[in-house]
Amino acid sequence: MPSINLLPWRQALRQRRKKEFFIGTVASIALAALVALLAHLTVSSMIDSQHRRNDLLKAEIVELDKAIEQIVALEEQKDRMIARMEVIDTLQSSRPEVVKLFDQVVATLPEGVYLTSAKQSGRKIEFNGVAQSSTRVSAFMRNIDASETLSAPELKVIQTGKDSGPGSQFTLFANLRAGADADEEPTKPKSKALVSEISR
Repeated sequence: MPSINLLPWRQALRQRRKKEFFIGTVASIALAALVALLAHLTVSSMIDSQHRRNDLLKAEIVELDKAIEQIVALEEQKDRMIARMEVIDTLQSSRPEVVKLFDQVVATLPEGVYLTSAKQSGRKIEFNGVAQSSTRVSAFMRNIDASETLSAPELKVIQTGKDSGPGSQFTLFANLRAGADADEEPTKPKSKALVSEISR
């Protein structure tokens, strides 16, 4: 016996289309969720990779900063050592000149003049001493002016009398001649003591 569908065919078609639409919608939503999940995973992977690169760069920067600090410390140590070497070279080069200066000072002292101290400041030397008379001081100044190492004697102070003790106390300044200190470096100390006690 033939099967006869008594339901209206339009309603059945509508039900089928509704079912197909529902299935299509669910499939679209699932596909969109899958695409979103894949995009999220891809972006997260890229972000993680970038974070790892940033961490690596930060670690490298820290290492470079340490290396730079070590280089700066080595440069400072090098500068200090160079400065010390220059001072040592200056002192070594000035030793013969100091000996020559001592010889010249002793040679210029006349009889009756005694030095109690001498101090060098740059190219100027200050002599303090005692002379039996002002004539002896004048002779000392003439000898300085005629010496190879010293020049331009200048008497600043001379004291005579009971308070100054026996003889005349004097303070006299002289300059080093240009040829006498030609090897002097610009970094050479401007002031140094030559003698504390020298006398003839």
